[in-house]
Amino acid sequence: MNLNAIEGNIRAIQDRVIVSDMDFGEQKTKSGIIITGDDGKVRGVRPRWAKVYRKGPRNNDDYQEGDWILIEHGRWTRGIKVYDESGEKIIRMVEKDSILAYTNEKPNEVELGNEYANGDSTDINPQDFMR
Repeated sequence: MNLNAIEGNIRAIQDRVIVSDMDFGEQKTKSGIIITGDDGKVRGVRPRWAKVYRKGPRNNDDYQEGDWILIEHGRWTRGIKVYDESGEKIIRMVEKDSILAYTNEKPNEVELGNEYANGDSTDINPQDFMR
C-alpha cells in the first residue's frame, strides 16, 4: 500500500476543477532561449497552464475535461499522485474563480516578449496602476 498516492477515480466537488500536467520545469521561448525551472523563485510568480482532469458538477464554464486552462499564480493546491486507468498523474485542485483563460489545444511554448516581437515598444505610466 502506497500512502503517498491514491488509486482510482477522483471527482471534483461543487464548482472546483482538478488539473494535471501543470508545468514547473524549464521553458523555451519562441526564439529558442531556454529558461530553467523557476518554481519557488521570484521569477516563478506567474500564471501557469494545466490540463483539466475533472470538473465539478456545479461548474458550468465552457471548458471541458481535456482542455487547457491558465491559472492565476499560486491558486492551486499541492500535488497529489494518482493512479488511474491511464497511469500515474500529479493532480491539483483549482478554484473556478482563479481561471484566467482556456483553450482546447495544449499551449506549445512560452512566448515571453512576443507582444513586442515586431519592434513595437510601450511606455508604462505608473499612475495607471495607482488608485
